[in-house]
Amino acid sequence: MFKNKKLLLILAGLVIIAAIVIWLVVGGKGDDSGNTAATETPGGATVTEEGGTKALAQTFYIYDTVVNIKIFGNDATQQNMDDIQSMLERMDTQFSRTKEDGELYAVNQAAGKEAVAVSDETIDIVKQSIKYAEDMDGLYEPTIGPLVDLWAIGEGGERVPEQADIDAAKSLINYKDIIVDESAKTIKLAREGMVLDMGGIGKGYAADRIADYLKEQGLDSAMINLGGSSIIALGNKPNGSQWNIGLQDPDQSRGTQLGTIKISDEVIDASGVYERYFIQDGVRYHHILDPRTGFPSQNGLKSITIMSPNATDADALSTGVFLMGLEDGLKYLESLPEEVEAFFITEDNKIYATSGIRDRLQLTDPTYTFAD
Repeated sequence: MFKNKKLLLILAGLVIIAAIVIWLVVGGKGDDSGNTAATETPGGATVTEEGGTKALAQTFYIYDTVVNIKIFGNDATQQNMDDIQSMLERMDTQFSRTKEDGELYAVNQAAGKEAVAVSDETIDIVKQSIKYAEDMDGLYEPTIGPLVDLWAIGEGGERVPEQADIDAAKSLINYKDIIVDESAKTIKLAREGMVLDMGGIGKGYAADRIADYLKEQGLDSAMINLGGSSIIALGNKPNGSQWNIGLQDPDQSRGTQLGTIKISDEVIDASGVYERYFIQDGVRYHHILDPRTGFPSQNGLKSITIMSPNATDADALSTGVFLMGLEDGLKYLESLPEEVEAFFITEDNKIYATSGIRDRLQLTDPTYTFAD
């Protein structure tokens, strides 16, 4: 299954880290709730009983990350996990710009030539991506693909491209050149060389679809964790209490935390300079690319964490608002009609939070303090 030992070691490390994150999420060190010993289904899910309620948990490696799903409910079955895995694998392929059997790949290959027939799901995610681009004046940009491919951060790029190459890539970026024909169920990119990239909302969109599926199945208590960057807390824990989420420390490896926050029926989505990056001549070049400059953003932010009722919204906002910077980003979020909250961490370890979230954050690392 794995092409080389290095990938196997990386995956093993991710699984260990994911276990730490889940430990943080479901809250606490002790087990005084009468939980039963774990058993395993033939399909690979771990079954426990927590506070008198059945809990089903399983880990997958999809979207190039470790995905952890935990469902509470006496009606939860392995079939639910199998359905979720199939959904994730389908969307991972459909929305990938690099998988040759995917719909987005086909659209990109036909850029400037012809329209490509796609599924309703692909039409939906692309339409949503265009709306986010319109709402954020192109700071969230679904045609960022040429720049992503050029920089190849996290994929062996690790060098600053030539300015001429950056300019050429920038010239191919414009969400207004995406042509969606809903009646014909086709998508076309107006110019050859354009590349659609759903990386900015793909995980959030997938998380929302899983949440919808679970609700349809009558399962209203679950934790959906797509690599730690997109987390949906569905409902409350079985005992009625809120979920306790460990918040990522942007200066440390995955699994460490700067604090905690309690949530229910809410999404947490984080983006930061710590995720994928390289350093050249003392400058950190990370994966959050600014379509205006063609370079990774350098605006004094380390990370932004969005909290929203909708994971797709949170995913898109975590990118677009990061590029807005602290002052404009805060103003934009406060102006939204939806119940969206966020906190920003700056390079001097100060935390700036929207009005509805500050009192909910419990900081545990003295390195970080709230700005005055």
